[in-house]
Amino acid sequence: MFVTKSFKAAAAALMITATAAPALAGHNRIWVEQYGWNNQIGGGQTGSGQRLTVIQDGVSNISINTQDGARNEAAVGQVGFNNGADTNQVGARNSVGIAQIGARNNAAVGQYGWNNATAIVQNGTGASASVMQSGSNNSVAIVQD
Repeated sequence: MFVTKSFKAAAAALMITATAAPALAGHNRIWVEQYGWNNQIGGGQTGSGQRLTVIQDGVSNISINTQDGARNEAAVGQVGFNNGADTNQVGARNSVGIAQIGARNNAAVGQYGWNNATAIVQNGTGASASVMQSGSNNSVAIVQD
């Protein structure tokens, strides 16, 4: 059992490393951990200094993240099941958050400009949040229980 999990983890790490290699050319970073099963991630990064971390832990969680520009950051989270997070960042030094612990929570964030910040935490079941920030120095915080 341990050998099988270790082999799967090594294979996943190799696949992530192989696919993330082109992104490292612009000093972009992606870190993905998906425990559970049927979790999915997609997206892309262009520009330089982009940071993305996605940890999904449950079942059938989906995270789609795109970053274009310089030094944008996004970190997702998600536990539970059937949660969805969608982030799109264009510009520079934008930050997102998103945590979503329960089930069937959905969050969508679009940031277009500079120095925009968002933080979304959704705990229970069936919450939905959507944020669109344009320009610079905008802040949002959404917490739903």
